[in-house]
Amino acid sequence: MSAQEANEIIEDQVRTLLAQMTLEEKVGQMTQIDFSVISVENGQDAENPIDPAKLENAIFNHHVGSILNTPTTPNNKAQPIQKWRHMTQTIRELAAKTRLKIPVIYGIDAIHGATYTQNSVLFPQAISMAATFNTELSFKTGEITAREVKASGLDWNFSPVMDIGRQPLWPRLWETYGEDVHLSSALGSAFIQGHQGDDFAQADKAPTCLKHYVGYSYPLNGKDRSPAWIGERALREYFLPSFAAGVKAGAPTVMINSAEVDGIPGHANYQYLTTILRGEMGFKGFTVSDWEDIIRLYTRDKMAASPRQAVKIAVMAGVDMSMVPFDFSFYDLLLDLAKTGEVPMSRIDEAVSRILRVKYQSGLFDRTEPALAVEGNFVTDEAVAVNRQAAREAIVLAKNDRQILPLSKQASILVTGPTANLLSVMNGGWTITWQGSKEELYPQDKLTLLKAIQQKTSGKVTYVGGKNFSDEINIEQAVNAARQHDVVVLALGEKPYTETEGNIESLNLDPLQLQLARAIFEIGKPVVLITFGGRPRIITEIADKAQAVVLGFLPGMEGGSAMADILFGDVNPSGKLPISYPRQTNDVVPYDHKPLEAYEGNQYRPLYPFAHGLSYTSFATNGLRLSTDQIELGESIDVTVNVKNTGARTGKEAVLVYLHDAAASVTRPVKQLKAFKKVELAPGQEQSLQFTLTPQDMSLIGIDMQRVVEAGEFKVMVGHETAEFKVVKH
Repeated sequence: MSAQEANEIIEDQVRTLLAQMTLEEKVGQMTQIDFSVISVENGQDAENPIDPAKLENAIFNHHVGSILNTPTTPNNKAQPIQKWRHMTQTIRELAAKTRLKIPVIYGIDAIHGATYTQNSVLFPQAISMAATFNTELSFKTGEITAREVKASGLDWNFSPVMDIGRQPLWPRLWETYGEDVHLSSALGSAFIQGHQGDDFAQADKAPTCLKHYVGYSYPLNGKDRSPAWIGERALREYFLPSFAAGVKAGAPTVMINSAEVDGIPGHANYQYLTTILRGEMGFKGFTVSDWEDIIRLYTRDKMAASPRQAVKIAVMAGVDMSMVPFDFSFYDLLLDLAKTGEVPMSRIDEAVSRILRVKYQSGLFDRTEPALAVEGNFVTDEAVAVNRQAAREAIVLAKNDRQILPLSKQASILVTGPTANLLSVMNGGWTITWQGSKEELYPQDKLTLLKAIQQKTSGKVTYVGGKNFSDEINIEQAVNAARQHDVVVLALGEKPYTETEGNIESLNLDPLQLQLARAIFEIGKPVVLITFGGRPRIITEIADKAQAVVLGFLPGMEGGSAMADILFGDVNPSGKLPISYPRQTNDVVPYDHKPLEAYEGNQYRPLYPFAHGLSYTSFATNGLRLSTDQIELGESIDVTVNVKNTGARTGKEAVLVYLHDAAASVTRPVKQLKAFKKVELAPGQEQSLQFTLTPQDMSLIGIDMQRVVEAGEFKVMVGHETAEFKVVKH
């Protein structure tokens, strides 16, 4: 059966089912509730956390279309896989007893693996996956995540974040794929394709959800859920393209920005939710609100004069499903709005059709039990190996003076610092619990940095530090111990966090960490500085003094092992920065800045630039050439370049192709990433790489806010080489 035939069958099924539904059943489909609404008291720890009467009320009396989260908010935590399967099966079986047997779609934040299933494979977070510059790895993590989500009995993944990360203060920066439009689009699209395959009704596939549409990641003050001020040109140039890529990759659902852009809350923005998302991008799936955000149009944003008006505004703007989440207020209010005609039935039918379509596409109507067996689909050897590779490729070697790294396995090492002996600091939020901070819940068989170092070396390893991130380290003890060792591994960074819990006032490191670092540096021992955390905290002073700097960000559950592999040379580092690492707190300039930002006294001078990353070998690109030096408007051009391993070790290198439009009617960035490929080369090995630059790559948002390609000169940049071509009118 062709895809078109399959779609036509689904459309017939949707129309037939919709015609049979009552208004109450339709409004119920648009209602999503938190698990706590159907949970027994303290359901988090109950063997069977579902209250049968509450579940019957939700499904039979309110016809809910979706349930999300774990038992029980806000103390949610990962559950055993068999418990998940029992819970979701109970919901599935009750929904099958309703008049029309419409299944409930169960959603979960599986943002770096099946985060709420105990012992699942937990990958590097998105910012670290971006550092791999490896779309094949992103694809594989999508495949494995979907498989483990489905083995858990769950249906729908609230991932990936497709907003780009250009505000380093923002506490969800690490959930993005970095500051670049192309990198974010490529990594996110690969994840979606792996997660969904060609048919996400398959037993080991599941629908994804693009979030948080759109502009959420760029708050002016850096605080979560606070206003962004983004002009339409910037919106179309930087923030919409990655979502458009996600739509093109097939994501069938979109979660909406919790905050506001230019004075319009995301959940009230008809221009964004309907005109652009539907009309321009051609999105056919359904939109879901974020946590409690429809009622917040009344309680917080003061846009609506009542809860009832808030529901009307949101639904008419284009919100299809409401994450209410703690009651049935949305259901009651929308039902009344529909009965009075204030929300027309055409809009209700439109939203419900979209939701039913995704449920059919997901195969939920055909499913009577969990889609996938646990055996052979959960924590497989292959999945763990992919995770280990991802962690190894995610770590960025930023500095290596006099090749102090790799360390000798016979070296005498002092390990100190607040991130040295914790798994949570390498995983961040959405790990086992919402904030990811419950260290006692982390698997004991995974290695912290300290434990991984101890396993790697036969030399003396001493640890000076606490059991928790906040424990004050005895600086005098650390300094005295450092004097007795060859080298100090100093592990600094951030505790886990996400959302508003992670808001900070400054990117500066905690003063106590700086105090520890300064004391260690005073004695003159070689120092390897390692950082873990979701943001680029300012390390300029100590990075200048350290012999080596290794940026770990959030490499996931295999992060300790991967970091030790790199420190001792068992793995050759290949990670590259997906953001520009600022030198100072207020010196935040992205790599694709405008000429004005590097003119006269202005400059792009980060501590480490975008795509920076060292290796234990060396690479050189040469022979950059174009298929022609002139093309007509609407044509593409081919780029060829050679890359060679000029060092003594096998290694991986991401080759990046940048483009610059020399002159245009709207100012253009000094360069923009348009293509990349990662290759592995043995010493002396050389490979020729081919890329194609399309009209889309050469386009800009013109004076009239339309995407256009203008005639003129363009410059292609790879490594230290440049090549130029002209675009001419027919």
